[in-house]
Amino acid sequence: MQGVADFIQWCIDNLNYGTITFLMAIESSFIPFPSEIVVAPAAWKAATGNELNVFLIVFFSTLGANIGALINYGLAYFLGRPLVYRFANSKLGKICLLNKEKVEHAEEYFDNHGAISTIVGRLIPAVRQLISIPAGLAKMNIWKFILYTTIGAGLWNSVLAAIGYSLASVPGIQTQEELVNKVAQSSHIIGFALFLCVAIALVIIVLQKRKK
Repeated sequence: MQGVADFIQWCIDNLNYGTITFLMAIESSFIPFPSEIVVAPAAWKAATGNELNVFLIVFFSTLGANIGALINYGLAYFLGRPLVYRFANSKLGKICLLNKEKVEHAEEYFDNHGAISTIVGRLIPAVRQLISIPAGLAKMNIWKFILYTTIGAGLWNSVLAAIGYSLASVPGIQTQEELVNKVAQSSHIIGFALFLCVAIALVIIVLQKRKK
């Protein structure tokens, strides 16, 4: 495990489009990994003259998020509910910080909000990584799943990239740790506001469809 941790730390210290995609695939799978320590520092580096483009950072981070989400979706789709819950309660599941309650919470959220939860769920901590599992269990149409995941992950990654890019002009941020702390403080507030905007827009769309 120490070797894996060292490799992940090396990727964080050497952010490029390949490592961004790889790390975001991990973040979007069942392995817990905060996206704040990948996208925001990469955007910060882009703003400070590093050979990175902030738009490509959003693109490759969203690509990685889709890869990780498809892993969860595929496992849930083909393994089914009993094996997914058995894995969540296994020793390996606990190493990945999974448990039955977390999967139940994600499944309940999906059941309450339907397929559209793959968009809004991407903006909610603790649901973001696991929302793909109930989508796979429900055998949601894969192309719709990819579309919704791309929208949700793209929105979230854009928020993180915008914060990281803007913080490059803020004095007093000298280390990556200071940057991540600042991003963590801002991202939850902005993510919640973005979640409300998306939720309101979806409610309006649904009401208009019902009127028709």
